[in-house]
Amino acid sequence: MAVVTYDEGNIRSLDWKEHIRLRPGMYIGKLGDGSAQDDGIYVLIKEILDNSIDEYVMGYGKEIRLEIKEGEVFVRDYGRGIPLGKVVDCVSKINTGGKYDSKAFKKSVGLNGVGTKAVNALSDQFVVAAMRDGKCKEAIFERGELIKDGRIVKTRESNGTLIRFKPDRSIFKHYRFRSEYIENQLWNYAYLNAGLKIRFNGKTIHSKNGLLDLLEHKTATIKDTLRYPIIHLKDEDIEMAITHGNAYSEEYYSFVNGQNTTQGGTHLSAFRDAMVKTIREHYGKNYDTKDIHSAIVGAISVRVEEPVFESQTKTKLGSQNIAPDGPSMRLFIWEFVKKHLDNYLHQNVETHKALLKRIQQSERERKEIAGVKKLANERAKKANLHNKKLRDCRVHYNDKRGDDQEKLGTTLFITEGDSASGSITKARDVRKQAVFSLRGKPLNCYNMTKKVVYQNEEFNLLQHALNIEDGL
Repeated sequence: MAVVTYDEGNIRSLDWKEHIRLRPGMYIGKLGDGSAQDDGIYVLIKEILDNSIDEYVMGYGKEIRLEIKEGEVFVRDYGRGIPLGKVVDCVSKINTGGKYDSKAFKKSVGLNGVGTKAVNALSDQFVVAAMRDGKCKEAIFERGELIKDGRIVKTRESNGTLIRFKPDRSIFKHYRFRSEYIENQLWNYAYLNAGLKIRFNGKTIHSKNGLLDLLEHKTATIKDTLRYPIIHLKDEDIEMAITHGNAYSEEYYSFVNGQNTTQGGTHLSAFRDAMVKTIREHYGKNYDTKDIHSAIVGAISVRVEEPVFESQTKTKLGSQNIAPDGPSMRLFIWEFVKKHLDNYLHQNVETHKALLKRIQQSERERKEIAGVKKLANERAKKANLHNKKLRDCRVHYNDKRGDDQEKLGTTLFITEGDSASGSITKARDVRKQAVFSLRGKPLNCYNMTKKVVYQNEEFNLLQHALNIEDGL
């Protein structure tokens, strides 16, 4: 092995834009080409919009314009506008911004003085203009380098900030903005900021009822299966909406200061726990957590002072308190849910009955499935790999290979009946791919319940023969 020297000559100091351009993933997540909703080019738009949203939250500017043409993004808000003497600093000096002053921005999503600078450094061209009280200041950058530092001039434009940028194609190769992803992002902003108007390429995105509108939109395709009308509750710094459907899963949408926390965090955990405690106390029975959560569709939004996120992309909240000197997140959400949800259920008798009926149904189904699984386990004690419904593969999951004793990956395809398994059996990789056919058609492939699967005797034999976990 060649000897590598490590001395003072290996130590480098990068300026702000070099570091962002060298390690963009640290600031905006994955790069991508725009084909996925979490690609970096959408984070660039979000970082600019977050500042405009923060202005609205503080009570300034009821409209935001967003236009995207030929890969170039134009954002105009009608807030207070960046202070003219600090326009260049706010978009090019790392760790510089108004979000460190809790008086100017009390509950903002922008925190670290990084977002706009990252957009600047990762753009072929970046233009910023601030309008305040009849005066305007403009600056132009290329890949983070200041090209033009304009003078302060008079203007008839309304107060606010304008930013125009075009992502650097040397970093975002072959990128293309997908309107459907951007609209989804904008609707989240609208739902969380009732009354705000966002105009996007000629369309107006606006919500009057906040999370109620969000949940109505998310459940539109299953509206007929909802067990009761959406419960919508709100107070200062917190808003929630919930309903139950017929699915077995649970689905949540969580937000902090207008930021969609797709990975949840302390606020979502507190919300789920508060739901269980409140419902148990309201009905006076210690229902299983799974029965309460099953089939729930919910949304929670909180406003937090100085929130702590687990990364710059802000997808998971780590804050334990609602404010530095305020109550814990868990206590704050618990008190809100206990008071408002309990009152709502007392005042709305039909919803009270429907929710109870859904919980009791989930309880019955869970116990039935447990009984079926127990019976299946007893029947399968004599199971072995010589199952006539199984076209086995040569290698098994626990087989080892090489000096490192690495486990080999295998795949099991489960089909409906022998006829469906014919073609896949011929086409499979016999070394690592096995095929198993269920006897007959279990109802139909679009309505296969857990109970039907567990009642299939061949499947249970296979489950024990291959040591497949029950949760499959």
